[in-house]
Amino acid sequence: MCEDNQTMVTEIILLGFQNIQRTKTLLFCLFLLIYIVILIGNLLIILLVSTNDHLNHPMYFFLKHLAFADLLLTTTIVPNMLHVILMEGGRISIFCCIMSQSLFVTFSAFSQSCLLMLMSFDRYLAICNPLRYSSIMNMNLCFKLAIGCWTFSFVLVQCEFFMIFQFQFCTINVIDHFYCDFAPLLALSSSDTFTLIWVDFVFTILETLLPFVFVIVSYVCIFISIVQISSIGGKKKAFSTCSSHLLIVCTYYGTLLHIYVLSTGSNSFNENKFKSLAFIVLTPFINPIIYSLRNQEIKEALKLTYRKILALH
Repeated sequence: MCEDNQTMVTEIILLGFQNIQRTKTLLFCLFLLIYIVILIGNLLIILLVSTNDHLNHPMYFFLKHLAFADLLLTTTIVPNMLHVILMEGGRISIFCCIMSQSLFVTFSAFSQSCLLMLMSFDRYLAICNPLRYSSIMNMNLCFKLAIGCWTFSFVLVQCEFFMIFQFQFCTINVIDHFYCDFAPLLALSSSDTFTLIWVDFVFTILETLLPFVFVIVSYVCIFISIVQISSIGGKKKAFSTCSSHLLIVCTYYGTLLHIYVLSTGSNSFNENKFKSLAFIVLTPFINPIIYSLRNQEIKEALKLTYRKILALH
């Protein structure tokens, strides 16, 4: 319990972006448009993969789950962020701050890392072990791997946030951010956060760093296999099968590294708002674009779906 001279915090004040009076309408419209594109793009990926038989393939199965993780991330943050931008600040209950924002952001980030690792494993088998690919990477295994990915991420996040709910939040209730990020939320607590910080560090290694290492090792093996292909056409075809996934991996981990490793300077926290914005908005925005523009099978599925819609009319 809080001390007698302290007040228990029941809501959090989000400061959002300061000094944007002249540009807040422009920013609101811009991010609203981006959010609409994210919704349409990722829902379209889920719809195409779910309804087109020729996309019944492990890579697209994992892509569908990745699109869902992107939707979970942005829908948790962006609608409230739009409110914060328009009102130049906002209020959110401590329960929603912990559960609906910090929890789901961490959960979706962990899940994305795990899914990207599974996609790299799929590409590794397809290029380095093509003769055994079909026998190993069947849809039954894909389903089990995806469920395992979501379940493992959920269990780790639940462990963290069970600990957070034991914390006390007294008197101070202002976060200089546009959402309840994990670090500034812990900074508000009057409880000892040392154990949770280390637990979060270990979980981050398990769900972010280790998948990243696995992706790097997978692509080292993939590039070695591609180099050993004798024909130029064979090399191009092999590389084209993993180029879209590689772009997404670079965008995702590049943004994470920029946020959590390269944050320096006296104004680093304010800079992290924009870096966090890049992670929450940029990757879900460009993922469907990368796969739509670079993948012929997705294009064909889109054309086929469009023809089916026209035929109904």
